[in-house]
Amino acid sequence: MLVKKWWRLIFLVLVLVLTGCNEQDGQAELSLSSTELEWVGEQVFQNECAGKVTCLVHWNVGEAFPSLGIGHFIWYPKSVDGPFVESFPALMAFMRSKSVELPKWLEELDPMVAPWPDRETFLTQKGSERVDSLQEFLWQTRGLQAEFIFARAKASMLTVIEAAAEEQKGAIAKRLSELNETPGGTYALIDYVNFKGEGLASSETYKGQGWGLLQVLQEMGDMPSGEALAQFRGAAGRVLTRRAENAQNPIERERWLKGWLKRLETYREPV
Repeated sequence: MLVKKWWRLIFLVLVLVLTGCNEQDGQAELSLSSTELEWVGEQVFQNECAGKVTCLVHWNVGEAFPSLGIGHFIWYPKSVDGPFVESFPALMAFMRSKSVELPKWLEELDPMVAPWPDRETFLTQKGSERVDSLQEFLWQTRGLQAEFIFARAKASMLTVIEAAAEEQKGAIAKRLSELNETPGGTYALIDYVNFKGEGLASSETYKGQGWGLLQVLQEMGDMPSGEALAQFRGAAGRVLTRRAENAQNPIERERWLKGWLKRLETYREPV
């Protein structure tokens, strides 16, 4: 629990403080115009919710937490201490830093934990004023959620390089740099960090193997110039397949993996 809580704190600090920082040699820099950021946010929304407003407040079968917003940010109930890095409270902190007015019940929530203990209870609350106001809030703040996702991805470029073994740092930085050179590569990095995380939390492993951005970059290996995005897509597929095969819950192999691999197929240059 202490490790996970520590990573949540680090994640929040990185998002709110390091958003504008660059890697000294420029290799970890991510840059998007407002139009490009809007496109990335819409892509993430399509990936997570197929663009459906009702999916902005959702609880997946087989999960112990609701997934919220365009990025399906994780929000744990009070009684749940899951292995995955929680992101919805950090999103709310980001909103407050932008002076955004939250729904009154959400603003007054203390501690900032999901008010539904389980999926069954959540489903009975569908259509309630609380759920409807949260859904409307998340619909109206899609642009800020895209900014938050971008902020997390920018911070990740720094931390992933630092977390790599010394002998891997140069190769990891080079792969990031090549991905950053194209719109499709930049989108893939941003979406994957939101989708499966940085790969730095020890709790986010099965049989000692992670599935985040760092693990995908390590899996890429050497590549000819100009093939970074295709290499990233293939490496991500292998990493996620390995996760599903290592998972104790068969739902990952039987249901989720197919959707994950389909998502990776969007990691291509925009037409």
